[in-house]
Amino acid sequence: MNNLKLAYRNLFRKKQNNLIKILSLGFGLAVGLVLLSKVSFERNYDDFYPDADRIYQIWTTLSGRTNDTGLDQWGQVSGAIAPGMKAEIPEVEAATRFTYLTGENAVFSTPDKKRYKGTFIMADSCFFDLLPRPMIRGNAKEVLSRPMYAMVSQSAAEKMGGDVIGKQIQLETYPGRELTIDGVFSDVPENSHQRYDVVVSLNSMASFYSYDGQENWLGNDRYRGYVKLHPGTDPEKLAPSVRLMQKKHQDIEEIEAKNGWTLTYALLPLKSIHSDSPEVKRMTLLLTIIAFALILTAILNYVLIVITALVGRSREIAVYKCYGAENRNVGSSIMTETFLHFVLSLLLAGLLVFSFRGTIEEMLSASLGSLFSLRSSLYLAVIAVLIFLFTAFAPAYILSRIPVASIFRGTGQIRARWKLVLLSVQFAAAAFLFSLLVIVSKQYNLMTNDNPGYSYGNVLHAGTFGVPRNTVQTAIDRLWQLPQVASVATASMLPFENMSGNNVIIPGEERELFNIADMYWADEHYIPLMEIPIVEGKAFDAKSAPNEVVVSRSFKEKMETIAGWDDVVGKDIIITEHGLSRIVGVFPDIRLGAISDQDTRPSVLFFRNTPSNNIIIKLHSMNGENIEQVFDLLQETMPEKEIALSPYADSLVNMYSGERQFRDAIFIGGLITVLITLIGLIGYVNNEMLRRRAEIAIRRINGATLSDILGLFMKNILVIALSACVVGEAAAALVASKWMENFTEKIGLSPFLFIGCGVIVILFIELIVGMNCLKTANQNPVDSLKKD
Repeated sequence: MNNLKLAYRNLFRKKQNNLIKILSLGFGLAVGLVLLSKVSFERNYDDFYPDADRIYQIWTTLSGRTNDTGLDQWGQVSGAIAPGMKAEIPEVEAATRFTYLTGENAVFSTPDKKRYKGTFIMADSCFFDLLPRPMIRGNAKEVLSRPMYAMVSQSAAEKMGGDVIGKQIQLETYPGRELTIDGVFSDVPENSHQRYDVVVSLNSMASFYSYDGQENWLGNDRYRGYVKLHPGTDPEKLAPSVRLMQKKHQDIEEIEAKNGWTLTYALLPLKSIHSDSPEVKRMTLLLTIIAFALILTAILNYVLIVITALVGRSREIAVYKCYGAENRNVGSSIMTETFLHFVLSLLLAGLLVFSFRGTIEEMLSASLGSLFSLRSSLYLAVIAVLIFLFTAFAPAYILSRIPVASIFRGTGQIRARWKLVLLSVQFAAAAFLFSLLVIVSKQYNLMTNDNPGYSYGNVLHAGTFGVPRNTVQTAIDRLWQLPQVASVATASMLPFENMSGNNVIIPGEERELFNIADMYWADEHYIPLMEIPIVEGKAFDAKSAPNEVVVSRSFKEKMETIAGWDDVVGKDIIITEHGLSRIVGVFPDIRLGAISDQDTRPSVLFFRNTPSNNIIIKLHSMNGENIEQVFDLLQETMPEKEIALSPYADSLVNMYSGERQFRDAIFIGGLITVLITLIGLIGYVNNEMLRRRAEIAIRRINGATLSDILGLFMKNILVIALSACVVGEAAAALVASKWMENFTEKIGLSPFLFIGCGVIVILFIELIVGMNCLKTANQNPVDSLKKD
């Protein structure tokens, strides 16, 4: 208790820089712990499900394709696979399957014309047995057994007014099909690999699709299947049983012999689906490094400030020792003082996190409640205790171990060595984060400004799914009449969207050659509007036939390698789902998807003379007034549709929201690190100038110039900064090269880039040193000697 009272009194003493200590440590803890909470959030996906360690997702695995290397895997299967495993394999305790009915933010409405947004899935009656959520209203098995019945999440129910049982809803994209709500379940936590707002009975499939596919053993692999294994079952040992199931239901050996590849199914642990992906592993590793670099900088700066104030404290401690205090008493007193500072820093960190919660949630794509869950909070509490122990032990050890006699003789050299070591680590952290920020920013600029192989300037797009084609055609006709519109086209898929796959077959043969990215249909205006060049053959025109297709250059190259075709234009080809088609043109490969997740398959585009699901509008000039007029026209012609009109360039930028958030995290972490380092550097320089002012005065009297005095300090710091920046740049190069593995196109990591970043950091350090030395160096030597 006495130590705590003493620590409280010392809190308000001058020349101990307690406010600076608390501020720098508080800012460091705020950002560092938030980043670590994001790491914990990402690494603990799906761990909230009971028996999560026994639940597996079924992945389709295809190996040995012609001219393909490695293993193709995707997390979807045909409709009969999951229930088939339950029926055929004794080690499978339970199984379920579901498929998406809509994507995110699908619009649905109630009979009173109120609109809401949500994600719809269609699941069988066993869905909540494997992936349970607490039921607030209704019996899940009963609801999901009845066609056209659904359950909604608690948050969706609250938005709709709470009392939703018996209420009917209708998806905007499926007019005329009403679903009856008969159950409410607790929201799916944010750290789940599958989130949804409405679960529709899978028995409703026939009301939405002409082809069901629930009983398919092959093809139509749109379903996500899950199994729960009996305790103690090794999933790798189930391969023979899976193979027997395939032989019984798929004629698998004949299919594989005909096509030249092997089809199997793999079981991926539920908790590893997200956290073990290479992208998440790299991202969490980098965030961990940044967080610990920031926290370490804050800790070392705290210790540096404590040691900088060593003169006053050491004499105070010497007096305690003269009155009988032992090392453990001194250490206990220092640790109590540090504890008080640490508690205040944590309170400041909490206040900062709460004050900037909106920014944090946007930057990290997670709510504070999810980031600071019970598990995450315990993890952060352990880290906080370790930080406190290090922060408290170092000053306590240093101060308590200094002999009384040396205290009164002076401890300048001891303090200088300690401070330079601490400063060098902070310099290295600042150089590391600054270089990483430059690299991430350059890569982000490359992704958002790179040429994807087509032109999207002044282009808008809007989805029309669920709107009758004659209504869409009316909207297109009216758009052509607007003077600000240069062109209008329609297409099924836009290049930045995820493409479905189909297989290529030569007519008269049964062997499937390779898989393509299918862009489906577009009209004759699409290719000119997007300025996609045609390098062979021709583009679509008003006289094109429905079976005409243009293919990418890599498609032509595949056919040349596999089939020996020197020219593909005019050749007939079979593409599954489309049938017999004739190739009329070849275009250069364009980017499909994002640079961080690029679809590198050959691609095809089919002709359709009726409107498809996306309207693409090219304006003469992109400005707010023109966009508003286009939006008003679309809303007027399609009043039942919630129009989402977006500039194409914005949609491309939104694909890289994860990279932007990572860049922003580095920026904030780097800014805080630089500020903390700046505080420590200024404190060190001012203290050294104060300690050596008599020496400076004597040097000035003996003829030393201002540049000589500045050089005395700047050279000393320069040596430390150089070595520290080399370490920081080396670490940045290692981390950046790891992060760059996410991208198919990337900036060059030239040595000159790191040298340039290091030089900037060193110049900044030297500038701060010079500015802080200038006042004392210019002081009258007589005044300096009088003060000493």
